[in-house]
Amino acid sequence: MEQIFGFKKEDLASWHSLVTLLNRPTDPASLGIFRCLFGLLMAIDVTQERGLSHLDYKYLDGAPVCRFPLFNFLKPLPLDWMYFVYVVMFLGALGIMLGCFYRLSCLMFISTYWYLTLMDGNRYWSIDGLRRPSIRNTHVPLWNYTVLRIQIFIVYFIAGIKKLDADWVEGYSMSYLAHHWLFDPFKLILPVELVSLLVVHGGGLILDLTAGYLLFFDATRPYAFFFVSYFHCMNSQLFSIGMFSYTMLATSPIFCYPDWPRRFFGRFPAFLRVVLPLTSPDPQPSPSCVYNEIQSTGTKRQETPPVAKTSKLRLKHKLGAIFTIIYLLEQFFLPYSHFITQGYNNWTNGLYGYSWDMMVHSRSHQHVKITYKDGKTGEIGYLNPGVFTQSRRWKDHGDMLKQYATCLSQFLPRYNITDPEIYFDIWVSINERFQQRIFDPRVDIVRADWSPFQPNPWLMPLLVDLSPWRAKFQEIEGSLDNQTEIVFIADFPGLHLENFVSEDLGNTSIHVLQGNVNVEIVEEKKNHTLQPGEQIKVPAGAYHKVYTVSEGPSCYMYIYVNTTEAHLIKNLDPFISNLLKMCGAEVNATDPIVRLFLKRQRRMKEVKKRREAGVLERLERFAVKKYYTIRRGFLMTAIAMRNLAVGLPPVEQLTREVAFANMKEPQAEANQDERLKDEVGHGEL
Repeated sequence: MEQIFGFKKEDLASWHSLVTLLNRPTDPASLGIFRCLFGLLMAIDVTQERGLSHLDYKYLDGAPVCRFPLFNFLKPLPLDWMYFVYVVMFLGALGIMLGCFYRLSCLMFISTYWYLTLMDGNRYWSIDGLRRPSIRNTHVPLWNYTVLRIQIFIVYFIAGIKKLDADWVEGYSMSYLAHHWLFDPFKLILPVELVSLLVVHGGGLILDLTAGYLLFFDATRPYAFFFVSYFHCMNSQLFSIGMFSYTMLATSPIFCYPDWPRRFFGRFPAFLRVVLPLTSPDPQPSPSCVYNEIQSTGTKRQETPPVAKTSKLRLKHKLGAIFTIIYLLEQFFLPYSHFITQGYNNWTNGLYGYSWDMMVHSRSHQHVKITYKDGKTGEIGYLNPGVFTQSRRWKDHGDMLKQYATCLSQFLPRYNITDPEIYFDIWVSINERFQQRIFDPRVDIVRADWSPFQPNPWLMPLLVDLSPWRAKFQEIEGSLDNQTEIVFIADFPGLHLENFVSEDLGNTSIHVLQGNVNVEIVEEKKNHTLQPGEQIKVPAGAYHKVYTVSEGPSCYMYIYVNTTEAHLIKNLDPFISNLLKMCGAEVNATDPIVRLFLKRQRRMKEVKKRREAGVLERLERFAVKKYYTIRRGFLMTAIAMRNLAVGLPPVEQLTREVAFANMKEPQAEANQDERLKDEVGHGEL
């Protein structure tokens, strides 16, 4: 047991022996390297994911903006003071990286990674070690490593447990990923469907379930390093998840022997060792550890050299053991604590950030309508979805929807809307199911009840009984040509869908799959009752309503042809032979639709050129983009700190300073890509 796990069975026999084990002296080298990497990544994260580079856009000082804090009483400070908050956060991350005033730096960064405060991460390769020789290169208690190793094990293993969900196992959760270029090597030997099922879903499930175990054992650790590194590098390209992938990469060496940095850096030339971490093999004794009378190296798994020292268990040793046990129990409990915070549960369990069910669910939104009603006059109107907010997550979370409705009810009186009632009609498909309502559109969310500890009463149930239809969806979609699109809808008895068919979609029909519906053509004032297997064509450029009149849910599908696109192809027939040449130069086409098409083709060609660029060109583009992002963050921070110190300058000077900070704004390329995605994906729907 000692050879495999690093401790004996007797070490768990009593509280005294357990405390002694958790406070066993351990080499600080690996912990010091992790501290440095973690601090570096968090310092970068402040400018990236936390938003320092676009803080003025994020907080929109003085503008009416709806926000979604965990506690409603939390309000953002004035913009210049928000920059100060971010400076404190950045300095905290920088202090962690350098090991400089380590405890203070951790306290400055305490809001997200509070448990690091209690660790002795500044015992190796730190400025604190230079300031205080008494702590330089001293042992750290074993529980410092235990907490981190089990924390990372939980991240992998619980994520694997959550992937045992039927949607993931059957390949519906992330099927779109198989079309990404990262999976092209697998598509050389497997069809896309099998790449999705076996590589994306099967590979992700197996890796998460086994990574924690494989990292722990000596024999399997090299293989684990390869697979988890490949996995996280892919994730960094597939998803916009900030520093998470890189932080997980930085945690992998924690599973190695704690003295691995000494052996690694000991191989470097002697003239470099002045700036490299210590390679001395003997850490100093530390009062934070418990030493046995004879500390022998024992087996291969033993992590410390012999030390002739005796020490008694002190209160700090017991508190370290208690903290370790409580913290780890909490981390195992939180992913399954949703029976307590029931108000945050929707179709999937929240609080999402404590679940580790990452990427288990994918969503698409077909239709979002916000209706307000003046409480005094009864006037009804509509709001643009997302008005007064920069967030999009409110469409899937009941707690955020309640916050959004409350915020809107406070802003609308400025526009002569008194005591407003607000209703949301949100259609969502989760894991390739039917598009269906997630919240009851008949409920005024402003006055609706919501509690963090009670189930949400206005949440509509997910129609899981209709899940087997997904296999049929694939058959139907496979039978369509490239110009024909399809949308699958499911609705509840007593409700109806009001829809407008764009004039671009000149050949649109409704086909009933299950249940009975009544289709009302609004302008014609005609009703048509349809049963399963029947269909009706609906006019373009007009409204219609689809009522579910059966006792159970109804299912139907829209099939439509983009007649504008068909017209494009017809008008382009004379140009097809030299289309590529025309896309590279100005074209004197008289048809405005043709001109629009050619303009889009040129943009697509530019994007394709960027995506097919070589490695060096990609690295250069990445470096330039990051440089201007970080540059803007620091320049805007300097402006804010100056404003706090000496006051605001004249408006003309402030305008010039902000313009200089905005030089070659890096967001432009990303926004262009998003606009192109909208065009290619038929944004008119």
